[in-house]
Amino acid sequence: MSVRVAVVDDQALVRGGFAMILGVQRDIEVVAEAGTGVEAIRAAREHRPDVILMDIRMPGMDGLEATSRILAEADWDVRVLILTTFDPDEYVFRALRAGASGFVLKDIPTGQLADAVRTVADGGALLAPSITRRLIGRFTERPAVNDAVSGRLERLTEREHQVMTAIARGASNSEIAKELFIGPATVKSHVSGILTKLGLRDRTQIVIFAYESGLVRAGDHDIGH
Repeated sequence: MSVRVAVVDDQALVRGGFAMILGVQRDIEVVAEAGTGVEAIRAAREHRPDVILMDIRMPGMDGLEATSRILAEADWDVRVLILTTFDPDEYVFRALRAGASGFVLKDIPTGQLADAVRTVADGGALLAPSITRRLIGRFTERPAVNDAVSGRLERLTEREHQVMTAIARGASNSEIAKELFIGPATVKSHVSGILTKLGLRDRTQIVIFAYESGLVRAGDHDIGH
């Protein structure tokens, strides 16, 4: 089955360019385009895309609010991939906290854009390790873990704690497998368990939960280093 995509950007040329790049892919279908946050919500309701490419800065309702509303009301599995012309900033981080699955810069090479859509559609997080550390390190301070958060963390096994910590530090499944001396399929199983037990959407939310819960804090060493 093809990945159904909606492209949201207030600049028609940018929007059309992304739609054209994705539209020639055999496994990707552009089902909608929108130029505002309000139009994005309407398009999401009507077309129920698998992935939404969302411009973060738009006049009127911006991409942050549109992302929050779409994910809050969606009764289908939809991922939001943030489009930005800037390096990660607080605005992008707020979008990730709202449930976005990652972000790409608007000058991304054309060949990588389709791969980004496929990665997000498959439940992956589109955050390079270096970006993860810089983003989280800048905008997340380690809070005191309250009882509610502690209760959620206690749902995880010791191994799931280890896997979650590794994900938060930017490790891939293959890197986690080597570090913990387990198979990649086992890592994938642990990731699924973490998502289910904590009620999270994807790996991006695992990263944010790990830091905001205090399980990991900015400045900790990377896995295997």
